[in-house]
Amino acid sequence: MSFHRRAFLGTLAMAGAAPIAASASQSLKLADIKKEADNACIYHCDFGEPERYAQMLNNISNHYSAYGADPFALQLCVVAHSGGIKFFLDDLKGTHWEKETLDPTLKEKLDALSKNGLKVYLCSFTFERNKLDHSRARQEPYIAFVPSGVATIGALQNKGFAYLKVW
Repeated sequence: MSFHRRAFLGTLAMAGAAPIAASASQSLKLADIKKEADNACIYHCDFGEPERYAQMLNNISNHYSAYGADPFALQLCVVAHSGGIKFFLDDLKGTHWEKETLDPTLKEKLDALSKNGLKVYLCSFTFERNKLDHSRARQEPYIAFVPSGVATIGALQNKGFAYLKVW
C-alpha cells in the first residue's frame, strides 16, 4: 500500500485532525522522502551566514505565497549540512559557533513556514563530524535527520525536486 501525503492530509482535514509528524530525533532513509506535489523544491543550506539564511527563509515565504500556501500544490524542504546545521540547533554552546548570536526571529520564521508544510532534513554525517549528538537539534516535528545532506539532495533531484540555493 502506497502512502500519499495529499490523500492523507485531505482525510485528516475532513476529520478535523492534525497529522502526526516526525521529530528531529527521527532518522529517515532516502527512500522515506517522496515527491508528493507537482511542484517540489529543495533549498540547500550548507552555509553559516545569517544574512543568507534570512534571505533563504524570505525566498521560501515568497515561494509559498506564489502558491497561496497550498500544501497540495507545493512541497518544499530544506536540506542542511556543513555550517548550515547551526540554524537548527537548540543552542550554540559547545560548538565552534558558540561566540555567535543568532537572531531569535529566525527560529520564529522557520516555525511559521513549517505550518505550510516545510520540512527540514539535517545531515547526520555533519553532526558526527562536529561531535554533536542528534539531541542538540531543535526537537520540532518538521525536522528529521537523513544519513547525508548531499546524498539527500541528489536523491531528491532524481525524484523530481528542483534545486534552489541562496548565494
